[in-house]
Amino acid sequence: MDADYRIRIARPADLAAVAEIEAIVFPDAWSMDALRTSIAGLAFVAETADGQLVGYVFGLAAVDSGEILNLAVAPSHQRRGVGHRLTGAILVSLRAAGVRTVFLEVRASNVVARRFYQRLGFQEVGRRRRYYRRPQEDALVLARNVAGDDVRRTGENGVSLVDKRT
Repeated sequence: MDADYRIRIARPADLAAVAEIEAIVFPDAWSMDALRTSIAGLAFVAETADGQLVGYVFGLAAVDSGEILNLAVAPSHQRRGVGHRLTGAILVSLRAAGVRTVFLEVRASNVVARRFYQRLGFQEVGRRRRYYRRPQEDALVLARNVAGDDVRRTGENGVSLVDKRT
């Protein structure tokens, strides 16, 4: 994991950089309106030491369940721990909001993302047929219970949840 990445709360000024990453990473990119709405909610970004935005995550809390709506890391910064740190930040925030179970959808064909989430304790709990449009594909619904997790700070720029069951 590269210590030169900083995780912080997203700001409206991050919208252009977020949209650029979104368009590169996802074939079915979110609209500017959807990104603008999400960045105003529960959202974090990752940036390099020189301030370049390289990833983001959006979440949503509703009573005791939450969702990771979107997570993306610029291809040139993938496999450096950025996604892990962004996911940790959103899980901690969701847990602090009273969320017990966190859900997300992932393309059925996205084996790399599925393995990433499995390593973080997510398990498959369902399938949404033809959820994605371009290309049309099923989504797997993954879930993780965070109610029993212990929040641990891992330095000024990172947080993680420790699963007490392991």
